[in-house]
Amino acid sequence: MNYLTELERYLDEQGRIKEWPSKRNKGKFQKLVLEYLATKFEVGVIYTEKEVNALLNHHHTFCDPAMLRREMFEKGLINRKRDGSAYWK
Repeated sequence: MNYLTELERYLDEQGRIKEWPSKRNKGKFQKLVLEYLATKFEVGVIYTEKEVNALLNHHHTFCDPAMLRREMFEKGLINRKRDGSAYWK
């Protein structure tokens, strides 16, 4: 995956996202971060909000799963029921 090279500055030694890209880098790097996190979801698996948060928390260190979940949904990388009770890729 060539985007990992581009994301290197945002990853810690365990491959977790350590910071949300700044507004200056918003377009390109925020999209890459979200796409990277989307690879952690299995296709066809239904996740609860709690499970999505746990998965995201496992793969980032800045403690904002709600923002990541919302951004991933808004960018079409994951989908959800209208009431937020189920998420899937």
